[in-house]
Amino acid sequence: MIASLSLILLCQLNGEIIVRGLRLPMPGPVIGLLLLLLLLLARDRFVTLARGPLQANGVESASRGLLAHLSLLFIPAGVGVARKLDLLARYGIAILAVLALSVVITLPLAVTVLVR
Repeated sequence: MIASLSLILLCQLNGEIIVRGLRLPMPGPVIGLLLLLLLLLARDRFVTLARGPLQANGVESASRGLLAHLSLLFIPAGVGVARKLDLLARYGIAILAVLALSVVITLPLAVTVLVR
């Protein structure tokens, strides 16, 4: 379990290093997830890689444990919003309008993608 969590965090760290080193306009954890996906695909394809944390559902069980407690990761974001309630009160209508407009603009595009 510890080795699997370490592998997940190592992939995230490598994603951060790649993003900051190449100055890519995307979050490092996204690259880290892609690296982890490549590792898991390689593990399934090449039997010799299925050792250590990559063997026998190690990463999968560790990720299930993280997902079981995912709601705890939203607490800092909730506290951040609660600390800025004055801004939310001031710009709340504008934020809601932009969110509604973005949904109205995005939905037809999503329907077009699904239909094709």
